[in-house]
Amino acid sequence: MAATFHEGEVALQERAGSRAKLAEIGPRVIRDHMPDQHREFFVQLPFVLAGTVDAQGQPWASVLAGEPGFVTSPDPRRLVVRARPIAHDPLAGNLVPGAAIGLLGIEPHTRRRNRLNGWVTDRDDGGFEVQVGQSFGNCPKYIQARRPQFTNDLREPGPAQVLATLDPAACELLAHADTFFIATAHPQAGRGDAPAFGVDVSHRGGKPGFVRVEGNVLTVPDFVGNAFFNTLGNLAVNPRCGLLFMNFDSGDLLQVAARGEIIHEGPEVEAFQGAQRLTRFHVVSALRLPAALPLRWGEAELSPVLEATGAWR
Repeated sequence: MAATFHEGEVALQERAGSRAKLAEIGPRVIRDHMPDQHREFFVQLPFVLAGTVDAQGQPWASVLAGEPGFVTSPDPRRLVVRARPIAHDPLAGNLVPGAAIGLLGIEPHTRRRNRLNGWVTDRDDGGFEVQVGQSFGNCPKYIQARRPQFTNDLREPGPAQVLATLDPAACELLAHADTFFIATAHPQAGRGDAPAFGVDVSHRGGKPGFVRVEGNVLTVPDFVGNAFFNTLGNLAVNPRCGLLFMNFDSGDLLQVAARGEIIHEGPEVEAFQGAQRLTRFHVVSALRLPAALPLRWGEAELSPVLEATGAWR
């Protein structure tokens, strides 16, 4: 039987004291197929998140949008996405047969989310197909309840902007964010068929201001979760990562290439209410895609569990 967790995930589970429990339940809740509930869930979504790795080994977090039904599941081991990557998104070059991929289905207004990691098996002009390696659900914690809707008042997408450093507009978006997505990868992702050695894309949420911006360095609290440590386990063995921030009012996207590190203890951790540890991201570059996403969201209802957490002063 293939291992459910890799060495980075195991190391963090041992540090957190959850290893014995997860060694028992992990194989039961992380499946090699999608249960019907997950298959039906993906079909009703107007967008999904994708994590992939480019030819230089850089992970990227991306978003794909379409009318509900643009994602289908022919059988429990396959997911088909009938959508093209957004123009200029590195995802377009990363969707090659055999490539490792992580997908996250999230429905913010109901705070539901399900994840799968696998491999691209086919691609054409209309989309791509994924073979499931691992499929599992996530809890509703830290998800801000906002409902996505397609907009009829679309601005013409502006030209892609490559940023060597974060500019004031990017810093403003990040400093007020309450949500972002992160793609990480095991160093051997795409080099074999071991499901644990894959790409993962995950959600992060907090009160507005939970991302501290200091020049090209971002610091984010890590709150109590499912203790799988999929994201942090990848960072422990491969610090390269990709972050995705959305402007929910304008449809602007900011994709950030970074190197991450985990801060397990110290005065900074102790100073942030609710944090179990911190992740620090050193920005390598960023890509801004103005008005790229055809979805808009209403006012957010913050997750009630965030009452026990803080924000950077």
